[in-house]
Amino acid sequence: MKTLRLSTLAVLVHLATATMAAGAAPLASGLDRPGFDPAVRVQDDLFHAANGGWLKATEIPADKPEYGTFIQLRDLSDQRVRDIVEGLARQKPAAGSVEQKVGAFYGSFVDTATIDKLGLKPVQPHLAAIDAIRTPKDLAQWMGSMQGMIEAPVLLWVMADFKNPTVNQALTWQGGLGLPDRDYYLKQDDERLAKARAAYESYLTTLARLSGMKDPAAAAKTVMAIEQRIAEVHWDKVDNRNPVKIYNPMTVAELAKAAPGIDWATYLKAAQLGSVERLSVSQPSAVTGIAKLFAELPLADWKVYFKLRSLDAAANLLPKEFRDARFAFRGTALTGAKEPKPRWQQAITEVNGSLGEAVGQLYVAKHFPPEAKARMQTLVGNLLAAYKESIDGLSWMTPATKAQAQDKLAKYMTKIGYPDTWRDYSKLEVRAGDALGNAQRSGRFEWQRVAAKVGKPVDRAEWGMTPQTVNAYYNPTLNEIVFPAAILQPPFFDMQADDAVNYGAIGAVIGHEISHGFDDSGAQFDGDGVLRNWWTDDDRKAFEAVGAKLVAQYEAYEPIPGKKLNGKLTLGENIADLSGLQIAHKAYVRSLGGKPAPVIDGFTGEQRFFLGWSQAWREKVREERALQLLTMDPHSPPEFRANGAAVNHDGFHQAFETKPGDKMYKPAQERIRIW
Repeated sequence: MKTLRLSTLAVLVHLATATMAAGAAPLASGLDRPGFDPAVRVQDDLFHAANGGWLKATEIPADKPEYGTFIQLRDLSDQRVRDIVEGLARQKPAAGSVEQKVGAFYGSFVDTATIDKLGLKPVQPHLAAIDAIRTPKDLAQWMGSMQGMIEAPVLLWVMADFKNPTVNQALTWQGGLGLPDRDYYLKQDDERLAKARAAYESYLTTLARLSGMKDPAAAAKTVMAIEQRIAEVHWDKVDNRNPVKIYNPMTVAELAKAAPGIDWATYLKAAQLGSVERLSVSQPSAVTGIAKLFAELPLADWKVYFKLRSLDAAANLLPKEFRDARFAFRGTALTGAKEPKPRWQQAITEVNGSLGEAVGQLYVAKHFPPEAKARMQTLVGNLLAAYKESIDGLSWMTPATKAQAQDKLAKYMTKIGYPDTWRDYSKLEVRAGDALGNAQRSGRFEWQRVAAKVGKPVDRAEWGMTPQTVNAYYNPTLNEIVFPAAILQPPFFDMQADDAVNYGAIGAVIGHEISHGFDDSGAQFDGDGVLRNWWTDDDRKAFEAVGAKLVAQYEAYEPIPGKKLNGKLTLGENIADLSGLQIAHKAYVRSLGGKPAPVIDGFTGEQRFFLGWSQAWREKVREERALQLLTMDPHSPPEFRANGAAVNHDGFHQAFETKPGDKMYKPAQERIRIW
């Protein structure tokens, strides 16, 4: 499933946001002129020209690892959900009602006095169950029963079969690491990553000490040693983006023969997947390697590992010393944040994750009028029409492949705002004053919902995000683009603003998601969501050659001294950015009906389009967070998303009359054009 990272997708906003947030009237153009840097020419650096003033004047709040217009919008969504949740609590809803569950879940999370008073009591049954493990079969049973609560080294999931996307299939995925990615373990000579490893070991030692383990330092080293070996067999992020490589169906018997260190029958049965006869093993060599570790390492070591991983998972719902230790590592050491998010906002995140559609139904009723959905449908239609024309005009693609591409585009399903059918939470038990228990039962409840899908028809009406999520996504097996309500509001989607900036903001979001169906990964699925090669060999080679140029362009960017972008990891998102901007621009030109756009605030319509696009990426990031994202995120940093796409766009060069010597100038014959 393709998604735009929250802190980047939702920044696609015309910068009336910053102006309105300060209490000033929005400019007619929708541009935030005070946020510009007049010392920087657009022709030299579009991103800093449109955002330099804001970057200089803005400090990242202490509780944020990054800050920009998206974060403001996310905070707005969180505050709206908070108002809904706290309003429900004041109504004293009936016991067992979804309103009571939402209120009790939120209330138990923010009640840190009760959490502190309970101490380790809520987690003790969990730790005792680990102590009771006596055999490898016991361990497999425990891991399976913990689905939805604790991350095992081999994860389980259920989703549409890549080759038969009308039916749900079970799959495995590599897991088991406490640090963000395998690179944190494998790149031993990287000082920044070594610092993160040291912070992680210190954190594990603290968890072991606070929980009363006899030799905390030794326990931490045991976990670090296990995770180091897990990291050594993990696949890298680039291979994990290739759907052909990660689609490896096999029978459970074949899996058990290839990876005998895990009792697969017991594991799957305890995970409520006992009826599964066939599943897809996403990273076969990783699963084989991890299973070998289960066979080789002492059971006592695995019990220490799972105890500390369990304490880490529960730490935010344990007494203050645990919460502080968790933030010192997962907040400050990994992201650079100086203080935790407000407890109420952390609680909203958990409520959204556990009862998201229950809250979303109320959110939509209050904050998403029907006319907004209708306007969005029109805008999506305009972008799809522009994409259709663009495919017809491709010079590098033969008619046979074009016909397949048009068939896929014609079959796109669009979801806007909210699902037609809401999830049923009647069987989820939520207890007042039981924060950790609520989180564990919620995780288990969600896993049971997922596990029940296996072997059944795919529900094409299901949503992968809640309406209050500030994001959007493309799902290749359903061939769908999805836009939750929270992203379809001012300043993202403001029909009162200038059309040029709207097309540069929400138009580029729509174009981005459409383009994911035709990026290096999504283009391997056809219009029915089937993983198959619908390209001629020559067309595929031409497509890959253009992609290689984009890889080279982005690998020249250096966001942190000594750290360049991984062009292969970010290729899909860079294709979507480039193509999305191109299609949004075509749709904007179409919207003018052949008439010239007015000059507003000193800028032509085409100039406002690109300035709006650039302002959409307004964001500041702490170095620790930037390092984390460079290591694992398939998106490029905001600055390079803004400039990297624009530098290849003929319209940008025409709008600002770039010429040789300008830093953003790129000769027409060297500009990268894909869709």
